[in-house]
Amino acid sequence: MSENYTGGCLCGAVRFEARGAPLFAGNCHCRDCQRATGSGYMPVMGFPVQAVSIHGEVRYFERLADSGKRADEGFCPVCGARLFAHAEVLADMVLVQAAALDEPASFVPQLDMYTASAQPWDVMDPKLPKFERMPPMGA
Repeated sequence: MSENYTGGCLCGAVRFEARGAPLFAGNCHCRDCQRATGSGYMPVMGFPVQAVSIHGEVRYFERLADSGKRADEGFCPVCGARLFAHAEVLADMVLVQAAALDEPASFVPQLDMYTASAQPWDVMDPKLPKFERMPPMGA
């Protein structure tokens, strides 16, 4: 994978850069990600907090995650595009929505998580490891 990722929101008011390789890259099939994307899953990459620079105003929506812990969803207040998340269970990580990358083809999923919530019409790559809930993370 690339060692430098850039991206932003739909209107361009928020830009970001993530330096270095992601700690993980996966497809999240939880109900919250389905609702946030309007799709079957959210492709997401996790980076160390210190590796991500954000330019522009980001607003956060706080919610209770499936883990029972707090999660904050970051979005552009101008166009509403969801870009980031911070999860209490992964406190040292910024989760970046892969579709917000300038080059989304640089996203290479390593796993499928929360497959217990996957929709029957969502066809997953059979070669990727599957986790019914959150996989073990070294964070």
